[in-house]
Amino acid sequence: MTRERLELGAFGEELAFRKIKLLGYRSILRNYRCPLGEVDLIARDGDTLVFIEIKTRKGKTVGYAKEAVNERKRRQLSKVALAYMKSKNCCDIKARFDVVAVNLGQGEPEIEVIKNAFDLAY
Repeated sequence: MTRERLELGAFGEELAFRKIKLLGYRSILRNYRCPLGEVDLIARDGDTLVFIEIKTRKGKTVGYAKEAVNERKRRQLSKVALAYMKSKNCCDIKARFDVVAVNLGQGEPEIEVIKNAFDLAY
C-alpha cells in the first residue's frame, strides 16, 4: 500500500473516531488485530458492543465507500468480531457492525455512520 493511501486511511479513521465520539460511542479500541484479521474500531453504544469498519475515499461519493464493505469483507469482520468476543469472554452481550463512510472530496469531508450495516456473516 502506498504512503498516500496509508495517510488517507489514517486521516479518515481520525475523522470517523471524532464523529462516533460525538454520537456518544465510548470505550473505544482502535485497530484491533488478531490472526484472523483487523477491525478499525471497537466501541460501546449504550449496552451494545460495536465493531466499526471505516472506508475512506477521495473524490468519490459516500456510497462508493459504503460499497467497499463487500461480502468477503463482512465475513472477515465477522470472524474477527467473534474472536474478539471469545477472547474477552463477552459472547453473551449484544453486538452489531457499523460502517463509517468518509468522503474527502472538495470542501468539508462527508461522514456517514451506518448503524447495524450488516448481520454476522460467518
